[in-house]
Amino acid sequence: MTIFSSLFVLLFISRILENSLLSAEVKEGEILPPTIQKLMKGYNKYLRPFFDNGPVTVGMSLDIASIDTISEINMDYTATIFLRQRWTDERLVFEGNKSLSLDGRLVELLWVPDTFIVDSKKSFLHDITVENRLIRIFPNGTVLYALRITTTVACNMDLTKYPMDKQTCTLQLESWGYNVNDVMFYWARGNESVSGLDTLQLAQYTVEDHYTSASEAVYETGNYPKLAFHFELKRSILYFILETYVPSSLLVVLSWVSFWISQSSVPARICIGVTTVLTMTTLMMGARTSLPNANCFIKAIDVYLGICFSFIFGALIEYAVAHFCTLHHPDCNGALMYGHHMHDCEEEMNGMVTTIASNSSRLKRRKDATDASTGAGGDPGLTPSGPSAGEATPPEVPSEPLNCCSKNISLLRKIVTSTNCCHVKNPHYIDNYSRLSFPLSFVMVNVLYWTYYLYF
Repeated sequence: MTIFSSLFVLLFISRILENSLLSAEVKEGEILPPTIQKLMKGYNKYLRPFFDNGPVTVGMSLDIASIDTISEINMDYTATIFLRQRWTDERLVFEGNKSLSLDGRLVELLWVPDTFIVDSKKSFLHDITVENRLIRIFPNGTVLYALRITTTVACNMDLTKYPMDKQTCTLQLESWGYNVNDVMFYWARGNESVSGLDTLQLAQYTVEDHYTSASEAVYETGNYPKLAFHFELKRSILYFILETYVPSSLLVVLSWVSFWISQSSVPARICIGVTTVLTMTTLMMGARTSLPNANCFIKAIDVYLGICFSFIFGALIEYAVAHFCTLHHPDCNGALMYGHHMHDCEEEMNGMVTTIASNSSRLKRRKDATDASTGAGGDPGLTPSGPSAGEATPPEVPSEPLNCCSKNISLLRKIVTSTNCCHVKNPHYIDNYSRLSFPLSFVMVNVLYWTYYLYF
């Protein structure tokens, strides 16, 4: 008897709470129309329609009011959408041929699907001046429930070809507690269920394509209905061409001005080289402020800025090399002076050999003359080759040092010739070659760069 009394008390309290909730939603002095009172009589919002007769089907449609921001740093987008859900509740059938448009606050009295946005980071329902909700009941029991929501949804982006990239983002809708045995989702009009993208204006993107899909989300607790809306965004590159590509290219061209400045103007050429390097570094840092700080992507814009920085730094190194060569050959006739110097060295070496040979010939003639005079008036008992007691024997010069000297000279000539192959005869030729090679190389690299990132 006690159990039945407790149940009666609980039912009585629940009825009182429901009536009090209904009364709180209605202004003082007003009552619900008889049709609504008849529909709400015995209605339990905690039980879904067709509770014992299979799943309830819910049709979805979207109207994209705006896409406010698309962030590469957070990899998400913020959009304002009108979400419309339509289902049939057999308990709300009434007589007549006109639909009933109810106040959005009466939704608390009805059963509604527990739809949520899967990848949403934060969302809110607009409530100015009242909560932006719509409830409309048709005579056959069909319920139309519309919401105005602003949501921030995660979007995984591949920034490898940034800023010539295309991103595909999704908006996924699922049921939180009802599985496929209780609720089924479907798009009301297929791909045409989503509207508003044709008139949408974005700052850096254009919507190229969009489509819808329906599937099931598999979790540990079961399979749940899932609807997905996919839209493809193509980034507008004109902004980046004016903001990054043109300035970096002009800096490269500016670095080539030093090739037409005299090598003796050290401050001017150093100033141009250092200024362009520092400006390019600042431009590279500014281009990365709108991108994730820590990522594993080597982006297309990073590749181009790296190419420009390499050419600018190469122009600075070119002057360092040219100036180093100029220090060893200070005037424009360095090659001629170098040849005269090598010719003088060669003549000096040949003179040393000639002097040695002349001394040797003179000593030989002196010896022959001495022998001849001795044989004519001397003692016949003395040997012609025998020296006198007070005369010193002259030194004999062998022919071996002559051969050794010739070999050393030949070896020295080979060394000088090999060194001369690596020597810049005229440092001004370096600037002349750079005036042609740097622009041609930069044009070729640009052709390869744009061909790869635009067509592959």
